[in-house]
Amino acid sequence: MPEPMAIAGAGRMGQALGRLLRERGESIAAVASRSPERAAEAAAFIGGGAKAATYAEIAQHAAHTLIAVPDDAIAPVAGMLAEAGMRCGTALHTSGAYGPEALAALAEAGVACGTLHPLQTVASPQEGARVLPGVAFAIDGAPAAIAWAERLVAVLGGMPLHVPAASRPLYHAAAVMASNYPMALIFAAVMPMEEAGVGESIARRALEPLARTSLENAFRLGPVAALTGPIARGDADTVRTHLAALAAAPATVERLYRALGLATLEIARRRGLAEAQAGVIEELLRKGERRD
Repeated sequence: MPEPMAIAGAGRMGQALGRLLRERGESIAAVASRSPERAAEAAAFIGGGAKAATYAEIAQHAAHTLIAVPDDAIAPVAGMLAEAGMRCGTALHTSGAYGPEALAALAEAGVACGTLHPLQTVASPQEGARVLPGVAFAIDGAPAAIAWAERLVAVLGGMPLHVPAASRPLYHAAAVMASNYPMALIFAAVMPMEEAGVGESIARRALEPLARTSLENAFRLGPVAALTGPIARGDADTVRTHLAALAAAPATVERLYRALGLATLEIARRRGLAEAQAGVIEELLRKGERRD
């Protein structure tokens, strides 16, 4: 029987991980929040007899604690747990931006501290319970914390990524680019469609199959093999036409087209685009780089 664990934090991530781990045989003794009502709701969602608790009570329920709170609350919660008497065991936080140093108060108290960041977006506890199994988890920390993190990743059928604290900003920047920036790209792609007379909701429906297939191909084949389009073909005339049409678009849209075009050009070069063609396209994309 696994040793009982507690979850500090009653938000989407804490609830989703708690329920998944409980369904896969882990013992979730308690879930804590500043709000008794939220703690009770989270405990009910996790199920399996998990108790609603305060942060001060966590150490009474389990020696292993998963801290799933917003980034700016990690250090304060760690301080509360240390002040409440947590002096041994292990603690992991689920932030992607910070390393084990965010749990310094607990480490100084004698707790083995580390990280367990799911590389996945979680819109709700229910959605999280559906999408978290099998994803990558960034882990780091003291040996005992890493060992516990690796065991939890195995329980969740995930892939461990050993990301040291010094590399955390690079890792988190990559996560933000993969998760958040596609929103900006789709937002920007819809604008020219609207200018072309296509309504916003219809534009999204029209672009969705194209975007989904392109993204699937990028992960299945790799970006170099999956790349299509005018830049991959060295079609400078089409790029020139696009830039002329986008001259009247919002500045952010044109700048995004140019910036991503230059990144796309690097992929095209890797797949063998002749430098003469690449040079013409690069000059077009850089020429008249636009107003603020």
